[in-house]
Amino acid sequence: MTGGLVGIALVSLGMVLTPGPNMIYLISRSIAQGPRAGMISLTGVVLGFTVYLTATCLGLTAVFAYVPAAYTGLKLAGAAYLLWLAWSAVRPGGVSAFQPRDLPVEGPAKLFGMGLLTCLLNPKIAILYLSLLPQFVDPAMGDVLLQSLALGSTQILVATTVNALIAISAAGLAAFLARRPVWLRIQRYVMGTMLGAFAIHMATDRSKAVVAS
Repeated sequence: MTGGLVGIALVSLGMVLTPGPNMIYLISRSIAQGPRAGMISLTGVVLGFTVYLTATCLGLTAVFAYVPAAYTGLKLAGAAYLLWLAWSAVRPGGVSAFQPRDLPVEGPAKLFGMGLLTCLLNPKIAILYLSLLPQFVDPAMGDVLLQSLALGSTQILVATTVNALIAISAAGLAAFLARRPVWLRIQRYVMGTMLGAFAIHMATDRSKAVVAS
């Protein structure tokens, strides 16, 4: 089980550090409206994580266990999406998540709601819970439901911690990276390489979905 927790933590870290809908929204809000707005938005994102974890543990993955072709299709689609993210990170002229954007000032309820919606519509999160998470579950280690909860909670902890640090320091990081474009390119290439490796692993993996029960 420890290996699974470490594995999901590393995958979660690689995905959360790669610019995507959640990161771009949180950074944009934090730069435009301050760290408090970023943290309020993050609470909505965390609720989105919880919704996905709950759905997975209640048996959503059972569909893929009983329909292997659907599971294979999802993994291949997920691999293709991760490859697209990897290319977006390393391609010439790629836009940085830390580039300031002009946004209207929103109230707490709107910030929370947009954070939740952004997370629920984020393909990376859907892929993580529906395709990647079951691959770290080992039926030989005991209760599959408890393993799924532990793995999902690890992902939420990693994602929340990293996103909170990003929201708090977004403005400073944006200014720092704007003065050091080489560092920004290094970050993009490292994250692109990690995502590419995850994509290859997903595309070549032949394991089956495990039902949480």
